[in-house]
Amino acid sequence: MDDERVPESRMRASDADRDACAQRLADALTEGRLNLAEYERRLDAAMHAVVVGDLWPLTADLPAPPAKRDGTEPTAPATNRSALVSPWKDWVDEWRWWLGGAVIMTGIWGVTSIMGGVLLPFWPLVPLGIWAAILLAAAIWPDENTGTRR
Repeated sequence: MDDERVPESRMRASDADRDACAQRLADALTEGRLNLAEYERRLDAAMHAVVVGDLWPLTADLPAPPAKRDGTEPTAPATNRSALVSPWKDWVDEWRWWLGGAVIMTGIWGVTSIMGGVLLPFWPLVPLGIWAAILLAAAIWPDENTGTRR
């Protein structure tokens, strides 16, 4: 199964990957290695990067950042994709989205009830219930393609 893995250069870039690249570009700007126009061009490309391989050329011609004054090496972004990540992280993140949706829909229900002068039926229960059922199903039955819970 290892030969089915996507090469690291074609892995999807995360917000943390884009932020690390943007920070290195900002450091290069303050060091005088990039002019403002080049920095803005590269920063725009970094923010629109889809895969990690799109980020590498943006900083390839820049030297490593200088060591910190206390003598320690600067913290580099993690490039090891084999680090263990909780299989439940995405599921918990989905529940955060669900909670945000619940707050918004309940707010709309509350405002319309107050404006109508009568307590309306709690309609957010239907979409939130369906959404919650889908999230619970994703936790119970793993994805057939990857074998992961999502």
